[in-house]
Amino acid sequence: MQLSITGKNLEINDNLRKYVEKKIGRLDRYLPNVIDGRVELMVDEGARAAEDRQIAQVTLRTKNAILRAEEASGDMFASVDAVFDKMQRQADRYKRRRWAKRGETAAAEPAELEPLGEEVAEGEEEEPLAIARIKRFPVTPMDEVEAIEQMELLGHDFYVFFNVNANQINVLYRRKTGDYGLIQPELA
Repeated sequence: MQLSITGKNLEINDNLRKYVEKKIGRLDRYLPNVIDGRVELMVDEGARAAEDRQIAQVTLRTKNAILRAEEASGDMFASVDAVFDKMQRQADRYKRRRWAKRGETAAAEPAELEPLGEEVAEGEEEEPLAIARIKRFPVTPMDEVEAIEQMELLGHDFYVFFNVNANQINVLYRRKTGDYGLIQPELA
């Protein structure tokens, strides 16, 4: 796995780099088809609590999916451990889903979704969730600035719109840092 490690407001020393490479490199056991991985280590001086200042974020890209996890704690090594555990659970869930799809036939029922972000205690069975609601709404063409204004007016954390500049459907979202992100889908 190709692994890139970057730091924001943090000097990455050899000790930390080796620890991250060793820990995150072990994810190859769970996901052998990872194309590349990106680890971002950040120190957020603006965090309210001191135990949330050391942030580790891992993004792994496979042929068919992107797995991402972020954890924060008071110690960078603890954050790396926590994000590794989270990525390990996501990798297991991803592999179970892929194996389940292989066993399905063409006449199978619609795919069921797993709950996101919920962890299952040892010994408990995971209950997949079905789509409970489908929402339809008119999409009006606008640019990114108009989408930000609409999102702020609605008080939402994300906004789906037709981007006239890109000529496609985009998703605008508010990041934890307070700035905005834009998702522009591409066919794989």
